[in-house]
Amino acid sequence: MKLISRYTMMLLAFVLMLTVAVPTVLASGTTDNSGGKKLVLGTSADFAPYEFHKVIDGKDEIVGFDIEIAKEIAADLGAELVIEDMGFDGLLPALQSGRVDLVISGMTPTEERKKSIDFSDTYYKSKQVIMIRTEDTDKYQTMADLQNEKIGVQKGSIQETIGQGIPGAQLTALDKISDIVLQLQTKRINAAIVEDTVAAGYLDDAIGLAPIVVDEEQVEAAIGIRKGNTELLNAVNSTLERLKSENRIEEMVTEASQLMAGKDTKNIFEVFWAYKSFYAKGIGYTLLLSALGVLFGVIIGLIICMFRMHDMAILRWIGTAYVELIRGTPMLVQLMIIYYGLSLTFGINFSALQAGVITLSINSGAYLAEIFRAGVQGVDRGQLEAARSLGMGRGAAMRYIILPQAFKAVLPAIGNEFVTIIKESSIISVIGMVDIMYQASVVKNITYQGMNPFLIAAAIYFVMTFILSKLLGRLERKLNASDRR
Repeated sequence: MKLISRYTMMLLAFVLMLTVAVPTVLASGTTDNSGGKKLVLGTSADFAPYEFHKVIDGKDEIVGFDIEIAKEIAADLGAELVIEDMGFDGLLPALQSGRVDLVISGMTPTEERKKSIDFSDTYYKSKQVIMIRTEDTDKYQTMADLQNEKIGVQKGSIQETIGQGIPGAQLTALDKISDIVLQLQTKRINAAIVEDTVAAGYLDDAIGLAPIVVDEEQVEAAIGIRKGNTELLNAVNSTLERLKSENRIEEMVTEASQLMAGKDTKNIFEVFWAYKSFYAKGIGYTLLLSALGVLFGVIIGLIICMFRMHDMAILRWIGTAYVELIRGTPMLVQLMIIYYGLSLTFGINFSALQAGVITLSINSGAYLAEIFRAGVQGVDRGQLEAARSLGMGRGAAMRYIILPQAFKAVLPAIGNEFVTIIKESSIISVIGMVDIMYQASVVKNITYQGMNPFLIAAAIYFVMTFILSKLLGRLERKLNASDRR
């Protein structure tokens, strides 16, 4: 029972260390520790001219007429606007869990969505456009021509619903409009359904896309707010009413459309040099995530390893269950549970960085536990027996005799896990973590280039993992050399 208590306290201490939750978002705006009021906006910033990334005065900014509307709402509330950029299908969970106060992302107030959130008055109306490759303008001329064809749509959008109504259509639903455009350019789909205002940014000869079949029925856009938050809803509607009376929204649309004009024709080296600060920031966060993930993963791995090798059946069962559960479920699912699930169920709001570190730690811990177990079992049992015969306790023998030898044996496997974590940390970008992949997506949205930003990201990942592999190889050779002396 004493050992159970010791291991349990170690595990609890680790959990408490990681679970310092961020302040819960308030009903009509977030209040920080200094007492300043904040309004947290959730958006998917790849939807020009609604919201998109743009380099202004050398700095990456999220702009668009949705953002301008949000600024007006924040000003009327006397709050500071905080923008959270994430995938479109993550906006509703973020709003329901209280991570954001409102959602402005060209969202259509469908009856299905109204069941889970409230909507403001309509602030904009648009039409739907089907984009095709310019070489296929003779092949696709009507909606009927798209039957049984591969069509790209944004996941969770009204365009996905439209696509589902086309007989035999094979839909490819993705988070980002830029990813859908890339699918169209590379002939993985034959058409894409988008709004006319958004399509305007991609329709030119340089990109090789053209529009067909304009749906004359207009689709509305409204602002999403958590159910029951009537105070914020009334404030938003009041601001929208003022903007409409001043004809400001149409002016915002025109200004945003002008701002998104112009495509980047730089080659891959020019893209890298022009946006090197973006990638540098992504490298910093990627290394931070990976280092903390492996550090805490080692702690978890050692504890779980001891559980799995303990004489007590209950500890062995806990260790085995942990390893099988974590290894048997996708990391993306684990991330969604930690980031959204805990917030919706228990009101525990982790920041993107906290959720990323926790996810990488518990995932890495399961694999490292098996690595450590293999290393410990590879040490001759006579080593433990000799230590015990000299009067050392089991814990001391493990700490001073067995684990140092096991660590040397499994160092290559630990290094391989570190390399794997560096690459797998890219999955955290889906919740808005500013890592290398997130920054590559931002550069892609700014430049309208599909491949160059990701080729740069791939090169960066290769350089990082190559250098790490070489450093670990030198450390391994030094340890082996000390054994031969």
